[in-house]
Amino acid sequence: MISILDYGAGNVRSVINAVQSLGQKVNIIKKPEDILNAEKLIFPGVGHYGNMIKTIKEKEFFEPLKKYLKGNRPFLGICLGFQSLFETSEEFARHKGLCIFKGHVKRFNISLAVPHIGWNNIFQKKNSPFFHNIPAQARFYFVHSYHVVPDRESDILTTTPYEYEFTSSVSCGNIIGVQFHPEKSGKYGLQLLDNFISLNSKHKIIQPGSGQTLNKQKESGLAKRIVACLDVRSNNNGDLVVTKGDQYDVREKGDVRNLGKPVKLAKDYYEQGADEITFLNITGFRDFPLKDLPMIEVLKKTSENVFVPLTIGGGIRDYTDNNNIEYKAVDVARAYFRAGADKISIGSDAVEIAEQYLKTNIKTGKSSIEEISEIFGRQAVVISIDPIKVCVKTPQELENMPFQPCIISSPAPGPSGEKYCWYQCTIQGGRKKKDIDVVAFARACEALGAGELLINSIDRDGTNSGFDLDLINLVKNAVSIPVIASSGAGKEDHFYEVFTKTKSEAALAAGIFHRKEIPINSVKTYLQKKKIKIRTN
Repeated sequence: MISILDYGAGNVRSVINAVQSLGQKVNIIKKPEDILNAEKLIFPGVGHYGNMIKTIKEKEFFEPLKKYLKGNRPFLGICLGFQSLFETSEEFARHKGLCIFKGHVKRFNISLAVPHIGWNNIFQKKNSPFFHNIPAQARFYFVHSYHVVPDRESDILTTTPYEYEFTSSVSCGNIIGVQFHPEKSGKYGLQLLDNFISLNSKHKIIQPGSGQTLNKQKESGLAKRIVACLDVRSNNNGDLVVTKGDQYDVREKGDVRNLGKPVKLAKDYYEQGADEITFLNITGFRDFPLKDLPMIEVLKKTSENVFVPLTIGGGIRDYTDNNNIEYKAVDVARAYFRAGADKISIGSDAVEIAEQYLKTNIKTGKSSIEEISEIFGRQAVVISIDPIKVCVKTPQELENMPFQPCIISSPAPGPSGEKYCWYQCTIQGGRKKKDIDVVAFARACEALGAGELLINSIDRDGTNSGFDLDLINLVKNAVSIPVIASSGAGKEDHFYEVFTKTKSEAALAAGIFHRKEIPINSVKTYLQKKKIKIRTN
Protein backbone atom coordinates (compact mmCIF):
# COMPACT_ATOMS: atom_id res chain seq x y z
CA MET A 1 0.00 0.00 0.00
CA ILE A 2 1.41 3.38 -1.09
CA SER A 3 0.21 6.42 0.83
CA ILE A 4 0.03 9.78 -0.96
CA LEU A 5 -0.09 13.07 0.90
CA ASP A 6 -2.65 15.28 -0.84
CA TYR A 7 -2.93 18.72 0.72
CA GLY A 8 -5.44 19.97 -1.85
CA ALA A 9 -3.38 21.92 -4.39
CA GLY A 10 -2.46 21.00 -7.94
CA ASN A 11 -2.47 17.76 -9.88
CA VAL A 12 -2.18 14.81 -7.49
CA ARG A 13 -4.42 12.63 -9.66
CA SER A 14 -1.56 11.88 -12.05
CA VAL A 15 0.59 10.50 -9.21
CA ILE A 16 -2.31 8.32 -8.07
CA ASN A 17 -2.89 7.09 -11.63
CA ALA A 18 0.82 6.36 -12.15
CA VAL A 19 1.08 4.31 -8.93
CA GLN A 20 -2.12 2.43 -9.72
CA SER A 21 -0.88 1.70 -13.25
CA LEU A 22 1.96 -0.22 -11.56
CA GLY A 23 -0.56 -2.49 -9.86
CA GLN A 24 -0.37 -0.81 -6.45
CA LYS A 25 -3.16 0.17 -4.10
CA VAL A 26 -3.19 3.82 -3.02
CA ASN A 27 -4.16 5.30 0.31
CA ILE A 28 -4.84 9.06 0.33
CA ILE A 29 -3.72 10.75 3.54
CA LYS A 30 -6.83 12.36 5.04
CA LYS A 31 -5.87 12.95 8.66
CA PRO A 32 -2.60 13.47 10.56
CA GLU A 33 -2.45 9.96 12.06
CA ASP A 34 -2.58 8.45 8.56
CA ILE A 35 0.95 9.72 7.97
CA LEU A 36 2.47 7.73 10.84
CA ASN A 37 0.55 4.63 9.74
CA ALA A 38 1.91 4.76 6.19
CA GLU A 39 4.14 1.95 4.91
CA LYS A 40 5.60 4.11 2.13
CA LEU A 41 4.79 7.76 1.61
CA ILE A 42 4.83 9.96 -1.52
CA PHE A 43 4.50 13.73 -1.12
CA PRO A 44 3.85 15.38 -4.53
CA GLY A 45 3.96 19.04 -3.60
CA VAL A 46 3.01 21.44 -6.38
CA GLY A 47 2.44 25.16 -6.76
CA HIS A 48 3.60 27.83 -4.35
CA TYR A 49 6.02 26.94 -1.52
CA GLY A 50 4.59 29.31 1.08
CA ASN A 51 1.03 28.20 0.39
CA MET A 52 2.10 24.55 0.65
CA ILE A 53 3.79 24.98 4.05
CA LYS A 54 0.86 27.02 5.36
CA THR A 55 -1.67 24.42 4.21
CA ILE A 56 0.07 21.34 5.63
CA LYS A 57 0.38 23.18 8.95
CA GLU A 58 -3.30 24.12 8.93
CA LYS A 59 -4.22 20.49 8.21
CA GLU A 60 -1.88 19.43 11.06
CA PHE A 61 0.23 17.35 8.68
CA PHE A 62 3.50 19.18 9.35
CA GLU A 63 4.58 17.62 12.67
CA PRO A 64 3.49 14.02 11.88
CA LEU A 65 5.32 14.31 8.55
CA LYS A 66 8.46 15.51 10.29
CA LYS A 67 8.22 12.64 12.79
CA TYR A 68 7.78 10.12 9.94
CA LEU A 69 10.89 11.48 8.21
CA LYS A 70 12.95 11.57 11.41
CA GLY A 71 12.24 7.84 11.67
CA ASN A 72 14.01 7.28 8.32
CA ARG A 73 10.93 5.67 6.82
CA PRO A 74 10.40 5.19 3.05
CA PHE A 75 9.59 8.58 1.53
CA LEU A 76 9.56 10.13 -1.94
CA GLY A 77 9.17 13.91 -2.19
CA ILE A 78 8.33 15.31 -5.63
CA CYS A 79 8.89 18.95 -6.67
CA LEU A 80 7.70 21.06 -3.71
CA GLY A 81 7.53 17.87 -1.65
CA PHE A 82 11.27 17.63 -2.33
CA GLN A 83 11.95 21.30 -1.58
CA SER A 84 10.01 21.06 1.71
CA LEU A 85 12.72 18.72 3.07
CA PHE A 86 15.17 21.64 3.37
CA GLU A 87 15.51 24.39 5.96
CA THR A 88 14.24 27.46 4.11
CA SER A 89 12.95 28.71 0.76
CA GLU A 90 13.20 32.25 -0.58
CA GLU A 91 10.04 31.87 -2.69
CA PHE A 92 7.80 34.85 -1.82
CA ALA A 93 9.67 35.77 1.40
CA ARG A 94 11.53 33.24 3.51
CA HIS A 95 9.60 30.18 4.64
CA LYS A 96 10.92 27.48 6.97
CA GLY A 97 10.66 23.88 5.80
CA LEU A 98 10.85 20.46 7.44
CA CYS A 99 14.63 20.75 8.07
CA ILE A 100 15.39 17.10 7.24
CA PHE A 101 18.26 18.15 4.97
CA LYS A 102 20.55 21.09 5.63
CA GLY A 103 20.38 23.70 2.90
CA HIS A 104 17.99 26.16 1.29
CA VAL A 105 15.85 26.75 -1.80
CA LYS A 106 16.76 29.62 -4.14
CA ARG A 107 15.48 31.04 -7.43
CA PHE A 108 17.35 30.47 -10.68
CA ASN A 109 19.45 33.51 -11.51
CA ILE A 110 20.38 32.74 -15.11
CA SER A 111 20.11 34.04 -18.66
CA LEU A 112 17.97 31.09 -19.76
CA ALA A 113 14.18 31.11 -19.50
CA VAL A 114 12.67 30.75 -16.03
CA PRO A 115 10.66 28.69 -15.13
CA HIS A 116 12.82 25.74 -16.18
CA ILE A 117 10.19 23.78 -18.12
CA GLY A 118 10.75 20.60 -20.08
CA TRP A 119 12.69 17.38 -20.38
CA ASN A 120 16.24 17.38 -19.06
CA ASN A 121 19.01 14.96 -18.12
CA ILE A 122 20.16 13.83 -14.70
CA PHE A 123 23.77 13.05 -13.73
CA GLN A 124 24.20 10.60 -10.86
CA LYS A 125 26.55 11.52 -8.01
CA LYS A 126 26.05 8.23 -6.16
CA ASN A 127 24.44 4.93 -7.03
CA SER A 128 21.02 3.94 -5.83
CA PRO A 129 18.53 1.15 -6.55
CA PHE A 130 16.15 4.02 -7.21
CA PHE A 131 17.79 4.28 -10.67
CA HIS A 132 17.60 0.58 -11.52
CA ASN A 133 16.92 0.06 -15.27
CA ILE A 134 17.24 3.79 -16.02
CA PRO A 135 19.60 4.41 -18.99
CA ALA A 136 22.09 7.25 -19.04
CA GLN A 137 20.26 9.13 -21.81
CA ALA A 138 16.89 9.16 -19.99
CA ARG A 139 15.21 12.54 -19.61
CA PHE A 140 12.73 13.62 -16.96
CA TYR A 141 10.15 16.37 -16.88
CA PHE A 142 10.97 19.50 -14.87
CA VAL A 143 8.77 22.53 -14.20
CA HIS A 144 10.11 24.93 -11.55
CA SER A 145 11.61 28.35 -10.90
CA TYR A 146 13.45 27.46 -7.67
CA HIS A 147 15.99 24.76 -6.87
CA VAL A 148 17.62 23.37 -3.74
CA VAL A 149 21.16 24.12 -2.58
CA PRO A 150 22.20 21.39 -0.13
CA ASP A 151 24.90 22.10 2.45
CA ARG A 152 26.17 18.51 2.38
CA GLU A 153 27.50 17.17 -0.92
CA SER A 154 26.94 13.63 0.37
CA ASP A 155 23.17 14.21 0.22
CA ILE A 156 23.20 14.89 -3.53
CA LEU A 157 21.90 11.99 -5.62
CA THR A 158 21.76 13.70 -9.04
CA THR A 159 22.43 17.03 -10.69
CA THR A 160 20.95 18.55 -13.85
CA PRO A 161 22.41 21.11 -16.28
CA TYR A 162 20.57 24.39 -16.84
CA GLU A 163 23.21 27.04 -17.48
CA TYR A 164 24.85 25.60 -14.37
CA GLU A 165 24.41 22.26 -12.64
CA PHE A 166 21.80 22.27 -9.88
CA THR A 167 20.76 19.53 -7.49
CA SER A 168 17.85 17.60 -9.00
CA SER A 169 17.53 14.85 -6.37
CA VAL A 170 18.82 13.93 -2.92
CA SER A 171 18.81 10.85 -0.74
CA CYS A 172 19.67 9.81 2.77
CA GLY A 173 18.72 6.40 4.09
CA ASN A 174 15.17 5.64 3.00
CA ILE A 175 14.35 9.27 2.15
CA ILE A 176 14.47 10.40 -1.48
CA GLY A 177 13.52 13.76 -2.98
CA VAL A 178 13.33 14.65 -6.69
CA GLN A 179 12.81 18.02 -8.36
CA PHE A 180 11.42 16.47 -11.53
CA HIS A 181 8.05 14.74 -11.93
CA PRO A 182 8.29 10.95 -12.36
CA GLU A 183 4.53 10.75 -12.90
CA LYS A 184 4.93 13.04 -15.93
CA SER A 185 8.14 11.51 -17.28
CA GLY A 186 6.80 8.68 -19.43
CA LYS A 187 8.09 5.14 -19.12
CA TYR A 188 11.27 6.06 -17.26
CA GLY A 189 9.29 8.05 -14.72
CA LEU A 190 7.07 5.03 -14.15
CA GLN A 191 10.19 2.90 -13.78
CA LEU A 192 11.46 5.25 -11.04
CA LEU A 193 8.16 5.02 -9.18
CA ASP A 194 8.27 1.23 -9.48
CA ASN A 195 11.83 1.27 -8.13
CA PHE A 196 10.72 3.33 -5.13
CA ILE A 197 7.84 0.97 -4.47
CA SER A 198 10.28 -1.98 -4.60
CA LEU A 199 12.75 -0.46 -2.14
CA ASN A 200 12.92 -1.96 1.32
CA SER A 201 15.10 -1.51 4.37
CA LYS A 202 17.76 -3.79 2.85
CA HIS A 203 18.21 -1.46 -0.13
CA LYS A 204 20.46 1.32 1.07
CA ILE A 205 21.99 4.07 -1.00
CA ILE A 206 25.35 2.89 -2.34
CA GLN A 207 28.16 5.39 -2.16
CA PRO A 208 30.55 6.00 -5.10
CA GLY A 209 33.52 3.65 -5.15
CA SER A 210 31.46 0.60 -4.31
CA GLY A 211 32.26 -1.07 -7.62
CA GLN A 212 29.11 0.04 -9.47
CA THR A 213 29.38 2.29 -12.53
CA LEU A 214 27.90 5.76 -12.24
CA ASN A 215 26.24 7.62 -15.07
CA LYS A 216 29.04 10.07 -15.92
CA GLN A 217 27.35 11.61 -18.96
CA LYS A 218 28.07 15.33 -18.84
CA GLU A 219 26.56 16.72 -22.01
CA SER A 220 23.14 17.40 -23.43
CA GLY A 221 20.64 19.46 -21.41
CA LEU A 222 17.10 20.74 -21.89
CA ALA A 223 15.35 19.14 -24.86
CA LYS A 224 13.14 20.97 -27.32
CA ARG A 225 9.51 19.93 -26.82
CA ILE A 226 7.01 18.75 -29.41
CA VAL A 227 3.49 19.55 -28.23
CA ALA A 228 0.37 17.97 -29.71
CA CYS A 229 -2.66 20.27 -29.56
CA LEU A 230 -6.24 19.05 -29.57
CA ASP A 231 -8.94 21.65 -30.22
CA VAL A 232 -12.05 20.17 -28.60
CA ARG A 233 -15.65 21.24 -29.13
CA SER A 234 -19.10 19.73 -29.45
CA ASN A 235 -20.40 18.88 -32.90
CA ASN A 236 -23.98 19.20 -34.13
CA ASN A 237 -24.90 16.01 -32.26
CA GLY A 238 -23.50 17.28 -28.97
CA ASP A 239 -20.49 14.90 -29.00
CA LEU A 240 -17.05 16.14 -27.98
CA VAL A 241 -14.67 15.84 -30.94
CA VAL A 242 -11.19 17.01 -31.84
CA THR A 243 -11.36 19.51 -34.68
CA LYS A 244 -9.04 21.86 -36.53
CA GLY A 245 -9.75 25.08 -38.37
CA ASP A 246 -8.19 26.80 -41.31
CA GLN A 247 -7.43 30.25 -39.92
CA TYR A 248 -9.78 29.39 -37.02
CA ASP A 249 -12.76 28.20 -39.13
CA VAL A 250 -13.55 24.68 -37.89
CA ARG A 251 -16.68 23.95 -39.94
CA GLU A 252 -16.86 21.84 -43.05
CA LYS A 253 -20.11 21.36 -44.99
CA GLY A 254 -22.11 22.88 -42.14
CA ASP A 255 -20.80 20.65 -39.31
CA VAL A 256 -17.77 20.78 -37.08
CA ARG A 257 -14.79 19.05 -38.70
CA ASN A 258 -14.38 15.75 -36.78
CA LEU A 259 -10.81 14.46 -36.50
CA GLY A 260 -11.28 12.02 -33.65
CA LYS A 261 -12.10 11.53 -29.97
CA PRO A 262 -9.98 13.58 -27.54
CA VAL A 263 -9.08 10.84 -25.02
CA LYS A 264 -8.07 8.31 -27.67
CA LEU A 265 -6.08 10.81 -29.71
CA ALA A 266 -4.22 12.02 -26.61
CA LYS A 267 -3.21 8.44 -25.80
CA ASP A 268 -2.11 7.86 -29.41
CA TYR A 269 0.08 10.99 -29.35
CA TYR A 270 1.59 10.01 -26.00
CA GLU A 271 2.55 6.63 -27.43
CA GLN A 272 4.02 8.33 -30.52
CA GLY A 273 6.31 10.41 -28.30
CA ALA A 274 4.55 13.73 -27.74
CA ASP A 275 6.30 15.66 -24.98
CA GLU A 276 3.11 17.40 -23.89
CA ILE A 277 -0.59 17.31 -24.75
CA THR A 278 -2.64 20.50 -24.90
CA PHE A 279 -6.44 20.53 -24.93
CA LEU A 280 -8.08 23.76 -26.09
CA ASN A 281 -11.78 23.80 -25.26
CA ILE A 282 -13.32 25.94 -28.00
CA THR A 283 -16.93 25.37 -26.91
CA GLY A 284 -18.32 27.67 -24.21
CA PHE A 285 -19.99 25.30 -21.68
CA ARG A 286 -20.45 28.51 -19.67
CA ASP A 287 -23.66 27.54 -17.93
CA PHE A 288 -22.56 24.08 -16.77
CA PRO A 289 -22.11 23.47 -13.02
CA LEU A 290 -18.36 23.29 -12.37
CA LYS A 291 -18.36 19.58 -11.52
CA ASP A 292 -20.15 18.81 -14.81
CA LEU A 293 -17.82 20.64 -17.18
CA PRO A 294 -17.23 18.13 -20.01
CA MET A 295 -13.47 18.74 -20.15
CA ILE A 296 -13.08 17.57 -16.55
CA GLU A 297 -14.08 14.05 -17.56
CA VAL A 298 -11.77 14.24 -20.59
CA LEU A 299 -8.85 15.13 -18.31
CA LYS A 300 -9.67 12.40 -15.80
CA LYS A 301 -9.79 9.70 -18.46
CA THR A 302 -6.72 10.99 -20.30
CA SER A 303 -4.56 11.13 -17.16
CA GLU A 304 -5.22 7.44 -16.50
CA ASN A 305 -3.03 6.42 -19.44
CA VAL A 306 -1.04 9.48 -20.48
CA PHE A 307 2.03 10.19 -18.35
CA VAL A 308 3.31 13.42 -19.87
CA PRO A 309 2.16 16.97 -18.98
CA LEU A 310 -1.41 17.99 -19.84
CA THR A 311 -2.51 21.59 -20.46
CA ILE A 312 -6.13 22.71 -20.66
CA GLY A 313 -7.28 26.00 -22.16
CA GLY A 314 -10.66 27.62 -22.69
CA GLY A 315 -13.22 28.72 -20.13
CA ILE A 316 -10.71 29.62 -17.38
CA ARG A 317 -12.74 32.63 -16.26
CA ASP A 318 -15.30 33.82 -13.72
CA TYR A 319 -18.80 32.63 -14.61
CA THR A 320 -22.28 31.86 -13.27
CA ASP A 321 -23.86 28.48 -14.00
CA ASN A 322 -27.49 27.69 -14.83
CA ASN A 323 -28.24 27.34 -11.10
CA ASN A 324 -26.99 30.91 -10.47
CA ILE A 325 -23.91 29.63 -8.65
CA GLU A 326 -20.89 31.87 -9.18
CA TYR A 327 -17.41 30.51 -9.81
CA LYS A 328 -14.07 32.30 -9.91
CA ALA A 329 -11.47 31.54 -12.56
CA VAL A 330 -9.26 30.08 -9.84
CA ASP A 331 -12.08 27.63 -8.95
CA VAL A 332 -12.22 26.46 -12.57
CA ALA A 333 -8.43 26.11 -12.64
CA ARG A 334 -8.45 24.13 -9.39
CA ALA A 335 -11.09 21.75 -10.78
CA TYR A 336 -8.99 21.17 -13.89
CA PHE A 337 -5.83 20.57 -11.84
CA ARG A 338 -7.66 18.11 -9.62
CA ALA A 339 -8.91 16.32 -12.75
CA GLY A 340 -5.39 15.78 -14.09
CA ALA A 341 -4.20 19.00 -15.73
CA ASP A 342 -0.69 20.29 -15.02
CA LYS A 343 -1.11 23.71 -16.61
CA ILE A 344 -4.01 25.93 -17.60
CA SER A 345 -4.06 28.24 -20.59
CA ILE A 346 -5.78 31.64 -20.62
CA GLY A 347 -6.57 33.38 -23.91
CA SER A 348 -8.95 36.26 -24.60
CA ASP A 349 -9.44 37.19 -20.94
CA ALA A 350 -5.69 37.69 -20.60
CA VAL A 351 -5.75 40.46 -23.22
CA GLU A 352 -8.27 42.47 -21.22
CA ILE A 353 -6.36 41.81 -18.00
CA ALA A 354 -3.14 43.02 -19.62
CA GLU A 355 -4.86 46.13 -21.01
CA GLN A 356 -6.02 47.10 -17.53
CA TYR A 357 -2.56 46.52 -16.07
CA LEU A 358 -0.89 48.63 -18.79
CA LYS A 359 -3.31 51.50 -18.11
CA THR A 360 -2.56 51.62 -14.37
CA ASN A 361 0.74 49.74 -13.95
CA ILE A 362 -0.85 48.31 -10.78
CA LYS A 363 -1.08 44.65 -9.87
CA THR A 364 -4.38 44.18 -8.07
CA GLY A 365 -3.80 40.55 -7.16
CA LYS A 366 -7.38 39.87 -8.26
CA SER A 367 -6.95 38.94 -11.93
CA SER A 368 -7.14 35.28 -12.91
CA ILE A 369 -3.47 35.31 -13.92
CA GLU A 370 -2.38 36.63 -10.53
CA GLU A 371 -4.69 34.50 -8.41
CA ILE A 372 -3.87 31.23 -10.15
CA SER A 373 -0.11 31.81 -10.18
CA GLU A 374 -0.16 32.86 -6.51
CA ILE A 375 -1.77 29.58 -5.43
CA PHE A 376 -0.47 27.07 -7.96
CA GLY A 377 2.77 28.72 -9.08
CA ARG A 378 3.54 30.68 -12.24
CA GLN A 379 4.70 27.50 -13.98
CA ALA A 380 1.05 26.39 -14.05
CA VAL A 381 -0.13 29.46 -16.04
CA VAL A 382 0.19 29.56 -19.84
CA ILE A 383 -1.01 32.57 -21.83
CA SER A 384 -2.25 31.85 -25.34
CA ILE A 385 -1.75 34.79 -27.72
CA ASP A 386 -3.60 35.16 -31.05
CA PRO A 387 -1.93 38.02 -32.95
CA ILE A 388 -2.46 39.12 -36.53
CA LYS A 389 0.14 40.88 -38.67
CA VAL A 390 -0.73 44.47 -39.61
CA CYS A 391 1.27 46.25 -42.33
CA VAL A 392 1.82 50.02 -42.27
CA LYS A 393 3.61 52.44 -44.59
CA THR A 394 5.26 54.47 -41.82
CA PRO A 395 5.63 54.10 -38.02
CA GLN A 396 4.00 57.52 -37.65
CA GLU A 397 0.62 55.99 -38.55
CA LEU A 398 0.51 54.42 -35.07
CA GLU A 399 1.58 57.40 -32.95
CA ASN A 400 -1.90 57.91 -31.46
CA MET A 401 -2.43 54.35 -30.26
CA PRO A 402 -3.03 54.02 -26.49
CA PHE A 403 -0.12 51.58 -26.15
CA GLN A 404 2.78 52.26 -28.49
CA PRO A 405 3.36 49.05 -30.50
CA CYS A 406 6.68 47.49 -31.39
CA ILE A 407 7.09 48.16 -35.12
CA ILE A 408 9.51 46.16 -37.24
CA SER A 409 10.67 46.29 -40.84
CA SER A 410 8.54 43.87 -42.77
CA PRO A 411 10.60 41.02 -44.30
CA ALA A 412 8.38 41.27 -47.38
CA PRO A 413 6.36 44.25 -48.67
CA GLY A 414 2.72 44.39 -47.55
CA PRO A 415 -0.23 44.11 -49.96
CA SER A 416 0.11 47.81 -50.83
CA GLY A 417 3.90 47.89 -50.68
CA GLU A 418 4.07 48.66 -46.92
CA LYS A 419 7.58 48.44 -45.47
CA TYR A 420 6.68 48.08 -41.78
CA CYS A 421 4.47 45.86 -39.68
CA TRP A 422 3.34 45.16 -36.13
CA TYR A 423 1.44 42.30 -34.50
CA GLN A 424 -1.97 43.18 -33.15
CA CYS A 425 -3.60 41.07 -30.41
CA THR A 426 -7.05 39.65 -31.03
CA ILE A 427 -9.70 37.95 -28.91
CA GLN A 428 -12.68 35.66 -29.54
CA GLY A 429 -10.78 33.41 -31.92
CA GLY A 430 -9.44 36.32 -33.95
CA ARG A 431 -12.84 37.87 -34.54
CA LYS A 432 -12.14 41.04 -32.54
CA LYS A 433 -8.99 43.14 -32.70
CA LYS A 434 -7.58 45.02 -29.70
CA ASP A 435 -5.38 48.12 -29.61
CA ILE A 436 -2.48 46.32 -27.95
CA ASP A 437 0.52 44.78 -29.64
CA VAL A 438 2.00 41.36 -28.91
CA VAL A 439 5.15 42.66 -27.18
CA ALA A 440 3.34 44.90 -24.67
CA PHE A 441 0.87 42.09 -24.02
CA ALA A 442 3.56 39.45 -23.48
CA ARG A 443 5.51 41.66 -21.07
CA ALA A 444 2.38 42.52 -19.11
CA CYS A 445 1.43 38.84 -18.73
CA GLU A 446 4.92 37.94 -17.53
CA ALA A 447 4.77 40.76 -14.97
CA LEU A 448 1.37 39.52 -13.74
CA GLY A 449 2.59 35.96 -13.13
CA ALA A 450 2.44 33.97 -16.37
CA GLY A 451 5.01 31.18 -16.62
CA GLU A 452 4.85 30.39 -20.34
CA LEU A 453 3.55 31.92 -23.59
CA LEU A 454 1.86 30.08 -26.46
CA ILE A 455 2.34 32.15 -29.62
CA ASN A 456 -0.28 31.44 -32.27
CA SER A 457 -0.49 33.18 -35.63
CA ILE A 458 -3.83 33.88 -37.26
CA ASP A 459 -2.03 34.51 -40.55
CA ARG A 460 -0.26 31.14 -40.53
CA ASP A 461 -2.93 28.95 -38.92
CA GLY A 462 -3.83 26.02 -41.18
CA THR A 463 -1.55 27.19 -44.02
CA ASN A 464 1.23 24.57 -43.62
CA SER A 465 3.66 27.32 -44.67
CA GLY A 466 5.84 27.27 -41.56
CA PHE A 467 5.93 29.15 -38.26
CA ASP A 468 6.04 32.96 -38.24
CA LEU A 469 9.67 33.29 -37.16
CA ASP A 470 9.58 37.09 -36.97
CA LEU A 471 6.64 36.96 -34.57
CA ILE A 472 8.24 34.30 -32.39
CA ASN A 473 11.57 36.13 -32.21
CA LEU A 474 9.80 39.38 -31.39
CA VAL A 475 8.09 37.83 -28.38
CA LYS A 476 10.99 35.64 -27.27
CA ASN A 477 13.36 38.62 -27.19
CA ALA A 478 10.88 40.60 -25.08
CA VAL A 479 10.38 38.13 -22.19
CA SER A 480 12.37 35.82 -19.93
CA ILE A 481 9.79 33.02 -19.66
CA PRO A 482 9.53 30.02 -22.04
CA VAL A 483 7.81 30.39 -25.40
CA ILE A 484 5.88 27.77 -27.39
CA ALA A 485 5.74 28.38 -31.15
CA SER A 486 2.44 27.53 -32.83
CA SER A 487 0.58 27.79 -36.17
CA GLY A 488 1.85 26.95 -39.64
CA ALA A 489 3.74 23.65 -39.28
CA GLY A 490 3.44 21.64 -42.48
CA LYS A 491 6.57 19.48 -42.63
CA GLU A 492 9.40 18.20 -40.43
CA ASP A 493 11.78 20.94 -41.57
CA HIS A 494 9.48 23.62 -40.15
CA PHE A 495 10.23 22.30 -36.65
CA TYR A 496 13.96 22.32 -37.37
CA GLU A 497 13.64 25.86 -38.70
CA VAL A 498 11.81 27.19 -35.62
CA PHE A 499 14.32 25.58 -33.25
CA THR A 500 17.39 26.88 -35.11
CA LYS A 501 16.15 30.34 -36.12
CA THR A 502 14.41 31.21 -32.85
CA LYS A 503 15.07 30.43 -29.21
CA SER A 504 11.61 28.99 -28.59
CA GLU A 505 11.60 26.13 -26.11
CA ALA A 506 8.77 24.17 -27.75
CA ALA A 507 6.76 23.87 -30.95
CA LEU A 508 3.08 22.97 -31.14
CA ALA A 509 1.12 21.48 -34.00
CA ALA A 510 -2.35 20.05 -34.53
CA GLY A 511 -3.69 19.47 -38.04
CA ILE A 512 -0.65 17.67 -39.47
CA PHE A 513 -0.82 15.20 -36.57
CA HIS A 514 -4.61 14.75 -36.66
CA ARG A 515 -4.67 14.16 -40.41
CA LYS A 516 -1.70 11.77 -40.08
CA GLU A 517 0.28 13.80 -42.61
CA ILE A 518 3.35 13.70 -40.36
CA PRO A 519 3.53 11.44 -37.29
CA ILE A 520 5.12 12.87 -34.15
CA ASN A 521 7.84 10.22 -34.14
CA SER A 522 8.81 11.24 -37.70
CA VAL A 523 9.30 14.82 -36.53
CA LYS A 524 11.50 13.61 -33.68
CA THR A 525 13.55 11.28 -35.88
CA TYR A 526 14.15 14.14 -38.30
CA LEU A 527 15.21 16.51 -35.53
CA GLN A 528 17.49 13.91 -33.97
CA LYS A 529 19.30 13.43 -37.28
CA LYS A 530 19.70 17.21 -37.44
CA LYS A 531 21.35 17.19 -33.97
CA ILE A 532 18.50 18.98 -32.17
CA LYS A 533 18.22 17.98 -28.52
CA ILE A 534 14.99 16.07 -28.11
CA ARG A 535 13.52 13.42 -25.84
CA THR A 536 13.79 10.01 -27.48
CA ASN A 537 12.47 7.85 -24.62
